[in-house]
Amino acid sequence: MDNDQLSRVFAALADPTRRDMVARLADGDATVGELARPYDVSIQAVSKHIKVLTDAGLVSQTREAQRRPCHLEAEVFDLMTAWIDRYRRQAQERYERLDAVLAELRADDDHPRHPHQGAAS
Repeated sequence: MDNDQLSRVFAALADPTRRDMVARLADGDATVGELARPYDVSIQAVSKHIKVLTDAGLVSQTREAQRRPCHLEAEVFDLMTAWIDRYRRQAQERYERLDAVLAELRADDDHPRHPHQGAAS
């Protein structure tokens, strides 16, 4: 997935209505009319949301007789997950290094070094 498509995917999912549509499509294909039912918006508004999701590669539409069901393209999520996991692993490695440093500091606090004392008077 190129950075341009990744940007489109995240931008598409930034909208709560589109995220809800994606969640509903995860349960199975649906037409634009079926997707529009729970919202107090026009079919045209829902069609615009579907277009954004389609342009991002998250949704595709097929033609079945008079129906044009929307289908969730799950492989896009695999690509997004791979991108996210790369940065999650890097962050995890940094946290593990920080934990090691903190553990070392705690060990030093448990065994304080005594300053060299001068000669007795």
